[in-house]
Amino acid sequence: MELIRQPIFLLLLTGSVLFEIFLAVPYYFAFGDEMKLVKTSALAVMLLTGLFGAVLSASASLAREIRSGTALAVLSKPVGRAQFLIAKFAGLAAALALLAYVNLVGVMTASWMAFDAYGRTNLQAIGIFGGGILLAYALAGVSNFFLRRPFVSDAVIALVVMITLAAFVIFQFSEQTVGIDQHSSADWRLVPAGILILFALWILAAVALACSTRFDMIATLAICSAIFLVGLMSDYFFGLPAAKGSWWASALYTIVPNWQLFWLADALETGKNTFQWAYVGQALGYAVCYVGAALAVGVALFDDRELS
Repeated sequence: MELIRQPIFLLLLTGSVLFEIFLAVPYYFAFGDEMKLVKTSALAVMLLTGLFGAVLSASASLAREIRSGTALAVLSKPVGRAQFLIAKFAGLAAALALLAYVNLVGVMTASWMAFDAYGRTNLQAIGIFGGGILLAYALAGVSNFFLRRPFVSDAVIALVVMITLAAFVIFQFSEQTVGIDQHSSADWRLVPAGILILFALWILAAVALACSTRFDMIATLAICSAIFLVGLMSDYFFGLPAAKGSWWASALYTIVPNWQLFWLADALETGKNTFQWAYVGQALGYAVCYVGAALAVGVALFDDRELS
């Protein structure tokens, strides 16, 4: 609840889902790859939004509390530092799951609205989706004015409900012309793809939380961005030398998270059109192990941190 009351969280939530819908509006003329372009771009927006959300939320939930003295007040009670850090990660993981869910609904709606050179922009779907967002803000404003409830958290909860309802109305009662005599339908293969991105965000959140035990937001963002960029290219930087027997490359290939394991957007349009849920389970096991290792490092760094 503390994290979803941050105004930056509401801005990330609204801005990302609106940009995902915007990706399905222009005419691309991509020689038949318009749908692939929209899906890949929308999933990339979901991933980058989660990166910023993980770092900003981790800094807000830990680094700021250490700086303001709130963490010292909590730890003066019978609460251990490991319990405190793990509880912070649990709240951060729940907030990221909420962010990923809203973005996944936006990704599926954008993929449904995508069209090729013979289609056209679905203004009705844009109106329904935009109306749902405006209604969510209006409901939060009414509850804030009449009931004195916090605006940001009510707006986040209302957005989750209204965006879900808007997507349901669009899928059930609207019709999208993709091309000549072709109509669009919801691509449910995006669901496991979005779940894999959520696993990657949880790993980023654990790394950001471990960094927040020692650094402020800017330094945490720089470290996590570097880990993210190196992890995207770990197959080239470390995977190839490790295959040739290099011990240092093998060690770094194990330590640095491989984000390509969670990015399967290209497999949606390359003939591999079915996802094996067993792979999603294996990715969950990898994420749990990496999150555990990152939290263990975070607990070690936080254990001897001076809070006064």
